[in-house]
Amino acid sequence: MPPYAAGVLTLDQAIYAAIVAHARRDHPDEACGVVAGPAGSDRPQRFIPMLNAAMSPTFYEFDSTELLRLYQDLDAHDEELVVIYHSHTATEAYPSRTDITLAQEPGAHYVLVSTRDGAHRGAEPLPLRSYRIVDGEVREEDVCIVASDDTAVGE
Repeated sequence: MPPYAAGVLTLDQAIYAAIVAHARRDHPDEACGVVAGPAGSDRPQRFIPMLNAAMSPTFYEFDSTELLRLYQDLDAHDEELVVIYHSHTATEAYPSRTDITLAQEPGAHYVLVSTRDGAHRGAEPLPLRSYRIVDGEVREEDVCIVASDDTAVGE
């Protein structure tokens, strides 16, 4: 298991690939989802794509029924949200004012991927950026992609 340093999101290659694939698949709408991990670990291990109930190219919203099931599942498995991700379809991968206002998980890494300018069609890897958003303050952090292990992807 790789070290998990403060100020750095350490992300498994398979989870990175799954987030990018989801962003490309849902374009032109924003894609959204989470990556869960053991409570208190800051280790993103279980990729969980979510439905963008807003079905919008400029906004995402988790489906309320799906979100309730997610929190019940996290509780049952002693997990927490480690990453909350979504895509931006026409802007860079930086939190919008709405993203900042709606950020309610101070312990989570907020991950953004941009599919603008045809990036959703390309074969090149999409850049992924991670932020901590606490009380309206945005702090970008480094992202370290590591080789895949037994991470659960596509649940």
